[in-house]
Amino acid sequence: MSAPPFSRRRLLCGGLAAASLGHPFLRLHAQAMSRELFTLGVASGAPRPDGVVLWTRLAPDPLQGGGMGDAPVEVRWEVAQDEAFQRIVAKGKATAQAELAHSVHVEVKGLSPGRPYWYRFTADGVLSPAGRTRTAPADTDEGSQPVRFAFASCQQYEQGYFAAYRDMAAQPLDFVVHLGDYIYESSWGSRHVRRHQGGIPTQLAGFRDRYALYKTDPHLQAAHAAFPWLVTWDDHEVANDYTGDVSPRTADPAQFLAIRAAAYQAWYEHMPVPASMRPRGAGATIHGSHRFGRMLDVLLTDGRQYRSHHACLAGRSASPLADCPDRLAPERSFFGVAQEAWLARELAAPPARWTVLAQPTLLAEADRKRGAEHGYWMDGWDGYAAARTRLFDGLAAHRANGGNAIVVSGDVHAFWAADLRRDGQAPAVATEFVGGAITSEGPSAANVANMLAKNPHLRYGRGDKRGYALVTLDARGAAVEFRAVDDEKQADSGVQPMVRFGVERGAPGVHPQNT
Repeated sequence: MSAPPFSRRRLLCGGLAAASLGHPFLRLHAQAMSRELFTLGVASGAPRPDGVVLWTRLAPDPLQGGGMGDAPVEVRWEVAQDEAFQRIVAKGKATAQAELAHSVHVEVKGLSPGRPYWYRFTADGVLSPAGRTRTAPADTDEGSQPVRFAFASCQQYEQGYFAAYRDMAAQPLDFVVHLGDYIYESSWGSRHVRRHQGGIPTQLAGFRDRYALYKTDPHLQAAHAAFPWLVTWDDHEVANDYTGDVSPRTADPAQFLAIRAAAYQAWYEHMPVPASMRPRGAGATIHGSHRFGRMLDVLLTDGRQYRSHHACLAGRSASPLADCPDRLAPERSFFGVAQEAWLARELAAPPARWTVLAQPTLLAEADRKRGAEHGYWMDGWDGYAAARTRLFDGLAAHRANGGNAIVVSGDVHAFWAADLRRDGQAPAVATEFVGGAITSEGPSAANVANMLAKNPHLRYGRGDKRGYALVTLDARGAAVEFRAVDDEKQADSGVQPMVRFGVERGAPGVHPQNT
């Protein structure tokens, strides 16, 4: 009998083949796969000046529930100042338990700010590959050095290979921001190059196996092992186009909340996040602020858990374009009342040189209907127009207080750059960049051209390329580069810079530099 499409044997061979690509973290991936405990790699996240979260999951049979049984396992960890682990500065023990799929989330403290560290785990006498992480600069750091990060989203496994992550892992970054759709619960699109295992997950075991499938990818593992990540979610971690406790796919809210609880649990088990983000039933608090010295504040948001239900299309998919008075209702909220209040407080606080608002989908208004009529996508910010106005008011006040805001977004499977204005004639309150998709199929050239023509504040758009974005911030300005995969259907595809933009401090707006 032939091997199943994602058998352990094939995964091992794939990992060893990936090592020939030469990147050090790809070689580490191959070593990990051969040891059959750390098959999902290692990761770090939520960097602070004095520490970071370290993550791994023990999974000798990753696509069949993990293969660890029910017994707890002691996992040792260590952090060093050097790649050879000659200068170990922190170490300890954690317990990998079946109730968390034998994952561990180690919150290391007592480290020095603004410097790299290396880390690794040991379990049952098996040594993990090493990962590299970096602490945030001290809160008082004046920011003499630039801050450089990548942001990405939307990585449908079947629609392409994760070549973008191979390229990302080779960049000199301080951290990575992932804006959601880390997994896809459903199969869709064309020209699939690999397959999901199983159908749409609705229970914890299915979500665990889906995360394991994605995390066996060597390029994704390489990017996790190279930098600390800040992560949020969008809809496909649970169900397409869900809003709060409602899913177009599941009519019974109680049944859907059980699905959401399982999905949130699996997300936590596979992300390098602190215990404060661990779900309690169907809820979890994942939004928060992250400071990188006096150079940068990152405001990481949750755009799914608390939002109002769709307007104009009650009980239907959010895909048809629509327009109706309900979408303008002042009580409608994208982030929910409590998170909106938190965000308003953050924007009103004394700012760092730069503020990055990390949120899931295109914030700029986007009239999408062809011709003279207006049509809006109800799952995007256009279905929450009053909430967007409140956010723009906060961004305007932030700018008046000396702040410089950049909005980074995902979800829509295209690259966009936009001036964010409260109306067509007003000055921009911030600049928005949407970083494409790692693999997920994008809109047609005709749809992109129509949106650019009908929405002049959309300064750049492209939907035929997959990839991610790089951001460099310093005391003078910001530089944003969109990087495009040559062909996501090819495992060894190259990645090239597609276009670069500049943003001046004190003068928000899109300034293309070259294409």
